Amino acid sequence: MDAKPVSVERFDLDVVVIGAGPTGLACGIDAKRAGLTVANIDKGCLVNSLYNYPSNMTFFTTPELLEIGDLPFSSPNQKPTRQEALEYYRKCAEHYQLDVRQYEPVQKVEGSDGNFVVHTTNLHEHRREYHARKLILATGYYDRPNLIRVPGEELSKVMHYYREPHPFFGLDVLIVGGKNSAAIAALELCRHGAHVTLAHRGAGMSGSVKYWIKPDIENRIKAGQIKAYFNSTVREITLEHVVLDTPQGEVMLPNDYVFALTGYHPDFEFLCALGVRLSGEADKKPVVDPQTLESNVPGVYLAGVIVAGMRTSEIFIENGRFHGALIAADLKRKLLPETITA
Repeated sequence: MDAKPVSVERFDLDVVVIGAGPTGLACGIDAKRAGLTVANIDKGCLVNSLYNYPSNMTFFTTPELLEIGDLPFSSPNQKPTRQEALEYYRKCAEHYQLDVRQYEPVQKVEGSDGNFVVHTTNLHEHRREYHARKLILATGYYDRPNLIRVPGEELSKVMHYYREPHPFFGLDVLIVGGKNSAAIAALELCRHGAHVTLAHRGAGMSGSVKYWIKPDIENRIKAGQIKAYFNSTVREITLEHVVLDTPQGEVMLPNDYVFALTGYHPDFEFLCALGVRLSGEADKKPVVDPQTLESNVPGVYLAGVIVAGMRTSEIFIENGRFHGALIAADLKRKLLPETITA
């Protein structure tokens, strides 16, 4: 008996934006306002990275610097919370009636400028093909952690994301890292009854830790409430212990959970599969036209933090949100030349 042919849903669009974070949404808004048909496709939920931030997180910036689509971000707080940001970006998607396809991972991209085909499988396992004239990649970096690559990192007790402190009350927790995320997690866990140890390869907490957090974590370390090992690395993780290499020699500590908060990186494999060139072994910065953000692959544009390669601290929502306007201006010039007036 012949197998039933698999049906594939087809969608024809001017632009497909891969990613539905704040920058991806800004790109969708700007492309739509330029008069183009556009859809955002994301393997997770709307602003998936923000959703996966710590539950009680407060942004380091002010509300107006997170705004997209000329929509005001109203907040009673000088620094908005994660919950407020999630609500704001939902409202942006609703206001502009964006076509956001959530929980729809991209399997592969075929074709070339003017005729790309994006293959996906949606939440109900239906296969889809998006035929687009142009592509915008706004895939961020938060879902690809930098691994510490030691024995035991694959254990379920090892996590690369911190959400909230309650489940770790009374337990032995190791934080690996010395930047903002590590400092925030260490402080919250300590204040909610966890026994916290911090290990960092640097000589002290990073200078990039926010000015109101750095003295707090340093004072907790000085008071002995958080045990810290600097100039130190993790050698091994077991079910019951962690082994550190420190300036004083090997240290074995009892351990229940490890948070390896050592940063994240863009999906370079996906970029390379599309033919996007990366410059520099260390930075891996994609090749783009700074005026249009079009990559070396005609018709493929990059937006947000992936433009910076490994230098993820150079681009945030505050400056990545403007990438959509740059890209939309070039798209309009190329796809709708009759609408351009002198």
